[in-house]
Amino acid sequence: MTLQKKATFFTKLALKALRTNLFHIVLSAIFLTFGSFKISAQEIGSKTTPKISSEQKTDSLPPDGNAVQAITDTLQKGDEVNVIVQDTNKNKKSGIDAQVRRVAKSYEKLDQKKKELTLYDEAELYYKDIELKAGIIIFNYDKSEVFAGRIKDSLGNYTQYPYFKQGDNIVEADSIHFNTVTKKARVWNSRSDQGEFRVKAEVTKKENDSVIYMKTVRFTTSKDVDNPEYYFETQKAKFVPGKKVVVGPTHMVIADVPTPLVLPFAFFPMTKEAESGFIVPTFGDNNNQGYFLQNGGYYFALSDYYNLTVLGDYYTNGSYGLRFQSDYANRYKYHGNININFENIINGERGFPNYSKANNYNIQWSHSKDAKANPSSNFSASVNLGSSKYFRQSQNLSNIGSSLNNNMTSSISYSKTIPTVPQVNFTLAATHSQSTNTEVINMTLPTLTLNVDRIFPFAPADAPKKGIIKNLNLQYTLTGKNTVTTTETDFFKPEMFDAMKSGLQHRIPISTNFKVFKYFSVSAGTSFEENWVFNTIRRQYTDSLVTRDVKGFDSYRTYNFTSSIGTTIYGTFKFGDDKKIQAIRHVIRPSVSYSYTPAFDQYWDEYQYDATGAMREYTRFEGGLFGSPGQNYANSIGIGVNNTFEAKVRNDDEDAKEPKKVMLLNNLNLQTSYNMAADSLAWSPLTISAGTNLFKEKMNINFNTALDPYAIDNSGRRIDTYNIDNGGSLFRLTRANVTVNYSVTSDKGKSGEGHDEDSQTARNGGREDDLFGRANDLSDSSRSMFDEDDESVSDESAGGFYNAKLPWDLRFAYALTYSNNNRQQEITGNSLMFSGNIDITPRWKVGISSGYDFVQKGVTFTQLRFERDLLSWRMNFNWVPFGTNTSWGFFIGIKSSVLSDIKYDKQRVPDRILTN
Repeated sequence: MTLQKKATFFTKLALKALRTNLFHIVLSAIFLTFGSFKISAQEIGSKTTPKISSEQKTDSLPPDGNAVQAITDTLQKGDEVNVIVQDTNKNKKSGIDAQVRRVAKSYEKLDQKKKELTLYDEAELYYKDIELKAGIIIFNYDKSEVFAGRIKDSLGNYTQYPYFKQGDNIVEADSIHFNTVTKKARVWNSRSDQGEFRVKAEVTKKENDSVIYMKTVRFTTSKDVDNPEYYFETQKAKFVPGKKVVVGPTHMVIADVPTPLVLPFAFFPMTKEAESGFIVPTFGDNNNQGYFLQNGGYYFALSDYYNLTVLGDYYTNGSYGLRFQSDYANRYKYHGNININFENIINGERGFPNYSKANNYNIQWSHSKDAKANPSSNFSASVNLGSSKYFRQSQNLSNIGSSLNNNMTSSISYSKTIPTVPQVNFTLAATHSQSTNTEVINMTLPTLTLNVDRIFPFAPADAPKKGIIKNLNLQYTLTGKNTVTTTETDFFKPEMFDAMKSGLQHRIPISTNFKVFKYFSVSAGTSFEENWVFNTIRRQYTDSLVTRDVKGFDSYRTYNFTSSIGTTIYGTFKFGDDKKIQAIRHVIRPSVSYSYTPAFDQYWDEYQYDATGAMREYTRFEGGLFGSPGQNYANSIGIGVNNTFEAKVRNDDEDAKEPKKVMLLNNLNLQTSYNMAADSLAWSPLTISAGTNLFKEKMNINFNTALDPYAIDNSGRRIDTYNIDNGGSLFRLTRANVTVNYSVTSDKGKSGEGHDEDSQTARNGGREDDLFGRANDLSDSSRSMFDEDDESVSDESAGGFYNAKLPWDLRFAYALTYSNNNRQQEITGNSLMFSGNIDITPRWKVGISSGYDFVQKGVTFTQLRFERDLLSWRMNFNWVPFGTNTSWGFFIGIKSSVLSDIKYDKQRVPDRILTN
């Protein structure tokens, strides 16, 4: 089984100033290629063996074609060389114990006297798992030494730098010298990648398997190690592979300008696994809490399966915050994360009128199971609960989208499928719903659902199911609930459990469907329900009306009958093949339904309402988990019509053979009903809804309205008089709503939605786009406006004059609500929201989110965003200029996660108003 490691990278304080595996680049060099060796800690002395010069010296073998004629032992290109060293000294062993393959463009020379193989121009040497490429390679198989270097081109410039690869380790250098037996090695101007780091060392010496020395070393996360935007430089470093790295004085250089950021020395434990370490806090101040240290703490690398991050905040007025974050994963089984947040916020001074204090918390848990682990069962969790005012008062989070959301929801569920005949599905779930305005909490602890698959008692399993009898089927569903409604004050207190309600519902639906007159589809069914409850009520009048809760088992049974008939009508209006619009297709789906529900008077009683002796009826099952048995007899007919409109449009594309199909109207629905058992107000309002997509589905329009056929009296109550008979029109418009969403981008084929399902706002039930601005999590500054996967954005020279295209995206959301229930003829909602982002240069992005409320006559939440891509660095500024959420934030720091603590982060969060 392969396990997936979850790790979070942080730059550590003092003892761990950088990512611990940064100096693996030396291990990835050619020096670790040919087994174990032993060597002293002294530098390699000068030898008579040919040596590849550094950049100041010329090559010993010029690219002269005449030299080929002078070579007597010239080989055919591509030949394999099996080198066998014979020596009278039987104790002397050759370092060559495998086949050597080589390639050279200009010439290859094998000197048997010197026991030396020379490859020139695009030279390649393959030995075991070693791959070596260079301008020139000299292989002395008697001394077991290899030299690799550059050559000059016709203009005198050095080209064909040595390239060494062993496994996944790659090193590029100016010249290389190593011994295949002792494993001693020396490299000049080596360049290599290790994780997110690029490292360049002027001289690197490998002494043995345990010690490697480097001189004049620079390391950076810049893509160009030879010309980086910034780097860290040290004059000497000692590397023990797999254990540690020790460096001398190290300083940071930005744009070739040394900075005051200096470490006198540093020790880096070497490991490929995640390491525990400190997290550097952010310093700042705000209006109410004073100076603060935010997001400081410790990262615990507990195992390959899970980790833990503990962060804390402290403010000089006594406020503080704690956060616990953990990620866990087991590949091909499950993954998830847990966040626990707590803040103790204080405003003002104790004893003064403006003093206030609030304790807020938030718990989030997300868990997903891999379907491949067990297809017949599943466990998932999505938890978001806590203080209703957490997102509105948090000092460490500026998230307007979450603060405007009025609900927090959670669910934890386990489901299992039992492969019986018929199949049985079992689900156990706990849910939570919390209103952040009223602080009312509704929970189910838990809900049990058991479904038995559909059974066809009159049709064989392998026979077609046609006709009213063979299509007759039934199901069984069992639902059990424990529910409680409480407030945030009583949450998980004994008072909460005193109000818990429990019950079971058994439901057996029986249905069938068939066709009549060939074109009409008929369905009919009945449903029987039996409800077991353990909480009922009893009402009686003594000196006043008293309603008592009664504990104990009770039950009631209900049933109903429904049927429907419908068909589909197609109509096509043709205008000619030479027209732009060749035809319009109209599809009509009318349907008529009938429902019958008897009155269950046996479950209703009377009680004295007041001192006058007036009596009223009630049911003891009122407010039950599954509703209550109805007292009113219902016998109603429903009428519905669904319409769609589609156009066939000429396709002007030269390669197109068929016309295009364009949806004009996705739906146009009309619905109403008539209750034949009602003695008045038998017609229900006519509801109309419609929706369509325009401009290549970039604009979405939805409309719905209600038309009431009855008039109202002076007090606004419906009366049993048609509106047209009361001097009005046929229908009375009572409400209407229109929503328009438009999203577009400069890139063809993209809608510019900008969805981010993993954002904190989306996780809290808010919008996934940036219409309400981008959330600003002060503990995580890694989110960027730029698409990191778009390489073209980072190439300023690409495309010539960049401002000729100016990539952009734009979103609009418009909503209009009209109310006229009591002839008030009032527009209760009329607002326009918009957001957009534009790249004014390849590395400058500007964004805005704003809107206008035409009813309140004011600008809605507004946020301005600016971001600069500084290659290895990122700088951004966001600003909310006015309103109750006035704030700003500035950030500049290194993009790489291993150096994420090298940053400057200044924030001014909104002034929080604490309420109890």
